[in-house]
Amino acid sequence: MCLNKWMNIVLFEPEIPANTGNIARTCVLTDTALHLIKPLGFSLDEKHLKRAGLDYWDQLDLHVYEDFDDFLEKNEGAEIFAFSKKAEKRFDREDYPADAYLLFGRETSGLPDEVQDRIEKQVRIPMSDREGMRCLNLSNSAAVGLYEALRQNGFINMR
Repeated sequence: MCLNKWMNIVLFEPEIPANTGNIARTCVLTDTALHLIKPLGFSLDEKHLKRAGLDYWDQLDLHVYEDFDDFLEKNEGAEIFAFSKKAEKRFDREDYPADAYLLFGRETSGLPDEVQDRIEKQVRIPMSDREGMRCLNLSNSAAVGLYEALRQNGFINMR
């Protein structure tokens, strides 16, 4: 389990390097660990990934896993919250512990059912029900979810 950070963002098979770079930057600035579950849709050396994360990469607490089972095995006992448009409960009506793992799915398809079925706590970010609208941008969703969890925990170690 990740012990040196108190909040965790988990990206399941992220596809767009700029989104992951933006999330990495947010993680560094909030003292949050970033967990990436393969396969990734990009190389960790990708220039768009590095650019979006600016010069914070050497300060990022980054963990990379071969697959979802590898993630679960290495983070046994983690309290995981799956963010999904299929969830009934709104994200702001959940109680997040200080060491929560906030799980987000692929940009194009979200979390597959076989992953979602393994996570007890599932939440959604409200959005318009306009026809053809699928989801918020991944980096925006991660920031929205993370800041609610941080707010509930008093923004520990933040000014």
